[in-house]
Formats: sequence, structure tokens, C-alpha cells
Amino acid sequence: MQPVIPASPNAGPLIDPFGRRVDYLRVSVTDRCDFRCVYCMAEHMTFLPKAELLTLEELDRLCSAFIRRGVRKLRLTGGEPLVRRNIMSLIQALGRHLKTGDLEELTLTTNGSQLERFAGDLYAAGVRRVNVSLDTLDPDRFQEITRWGRLPQVLGGIRAAKEAGLRVKINTVALKDTNEAEIETLLEWCAREGHDLTLIETMPMGEIEEDRTDQYLPLSTVRARLATRYTLTDLPHSTGGPARYVRIEETGQQLGFITPMTHNFCEACNRVRLTCTGMLYMCLGQDDSADLRAPLRASSDDRLLDAAVDAAIAGKPKGHDFVIDRRGRQPAVRRHMSVTGG
Repeated sequence: MQPVIPASPNAGPLIDPFGRRVDYLRVSVTDRCDFRCVYCMAEHMTFLPKAELLTLEELDRLCSAFIRRGVRKLRLTGGEPLVRRNIMSLIQALGRHLKTGDLEELTLTTNGSQLERFAGDLYAAGVRRVNVSLDTLDPDRFQEITRWGRLPQVLGGIRAAKEAGLRVKINTVALKDTNEAEIETLLEWCAREGHDLTLIETMPMGEIEEDRTDQYLPLSTVRARLATRYTLTDLPHSTGGPARYVRIEETGQQLGFITPMTHNFCEACNRVRLTCTGMLYMCLGQDDSADLRAPLRASSDDRLLDAAVDAAIAGKPKGHDFVIDRRGRQPAVRRHMSVTGG
């Protein structure tokens, strides 16, 4: 899974129309998941036919082409990336870019269900940190939110990751009247376990058989509540991504806020998203996309692919259009989060 593909002679760094350098690629390796979280999916999902998915070798070639163009951080997502058959072969292959220094970081976002099985292999392949989606520490509430998930399995996976040497960051979607009262509990649990925590507002993506106006909890409200109990110090650093960070002085941990609804986070966006079918999305909150599968398969070299990537980056928008439609209850973006990969 290490093809030598001739590059375009003039292919350079990826700079969008607003001068932002694209050096972060998120790749959804599958739209499938072993959970059905209420804010992400309908309970009875229709997933993509397996024949439409890029092969692992094609995903490797695409990721490698982006790394050649200056991508320094690569995150594998889903769905649940670790349910993709033979996924470790892709992760191990991509690890070669860490050894050469062309890639600074290879990470993944997971629901934790398969971490106990794969944690050691991930570390051996060069992965040093993972983001784990965890919205509650209450077993009954966990099953309610995920529909199909089991909390002990996820907590076991988080422990295995920590024991393997992986740094774990917890991602929690703040849901009104669901886990709203548990955020402090999660924060304190993360402090004891040595994990940072990022809180996320629910995003209007895809039909989910739920009313997002009932789910939406502004993180400005959450932050105000936390400030009555903790000392929150704003941190100046940014990853170029959506999170804004504070330090909890009482615990020393870092807390992130991802606020697509209450604060547009696009001004420093440095990322694009690739789906498991080869569609490149320049913005999580826009439907504009570019087909990279066709040029990938049309030629054994990367000239057509480089041209398609250049055209796509030239169309990267300034920001997203997220809004929760309180009248029509329609999602701002029709595709599900699991298709784009978070």
C-alpha cells in the first residue's frame, strides 16, 4: 500500500482564496457506525453500498497526495473508523509519512467501542492521541443517547488507550435536558483521569428523527454556569480549527468550546474533509464538494488529481451557514455528519 505516484511538477502548497493555508485533512474512512447517536443519525440508517467506497489503497494514495501538497495533520474519522475492515493496514501504511517527517500527526476520532482491541496497534503505527466521543457517564443515559452503545465497553477502551500511551481527549456534545446537568461531572472525571475535554454544540446536519430545537444548548450558557464554580482563563492558542480553549485553574486541565451556532469559527479554518467515496468538502457547513474519485481512477499519475484538488481549494468558502431552522425543522446541511466525518 505504498505506490510511487508521479506528481504534478508545479503542485505546491494548498492556499485558499482567503489566504488560509490548508494543512489539515480529515478523512471519513466509512459512513458506518456501531452506534446510532440521537444527534448524529437516524436509528434505521441506510448506509452507502460498499462498492461505492474507496479501497484502502485508494485512500492511502489520496492522503499521500495531500501530504505531498503540505498537509501536516491527518485525522481519520467516520462513522466509526475502527469498524472499517482491515483499517489498521491503512493506518500502518500512513505511518510511513510520520517516519519521514512529512506528516506531523496522525490521529483519529472514535466512539471508543473498538479501542480496547486496537489501542496497542494504533500506538505502534505512530498514533499518539485520539479523540473519544463520550456524552455521559451514566449507563442508562449513554444507551439512550447512543441507542446501541454500552458504556462499560467505551470506558474499557479509554483505559486501554491510556495504558497504551495514547493521549485521550474527550468530545462531548452538549444536549439540552439530556446531559446538561452532567457537564461538571464529566469535567471532573476528565480531570481525575488526565483527559482534556471539548464541548460541542449540536450541528444541524442530516435528518435524525429528532427535533434539534429541543437538543440545542448554547455553550455560552454552559460557560456562564461553569464560571460560577471554576476560574476560566482564556488561552490564546488555536489549532486553526473550531475550538476555543480555556484553562480550568482549579484542575489545570484544558477545556475547549466548539460553537458553530453561537460563534462562527471559520476565520482561521485550515482544513478540508474527504469522504470514503472520494468527495472533498471544503467546509463542514456547506454542500459544495469536489469529486476526487474520478481523477484518481482516471490516471496512474497524480496530475489530474492535483488539478482537481487545486480547483476545489480555489472554491473553499469563507465560512459556514449553520442555522437551526425553527420553523421548518430542516437541517442546514442534508448529509449526515457520518458521511463527512466530523
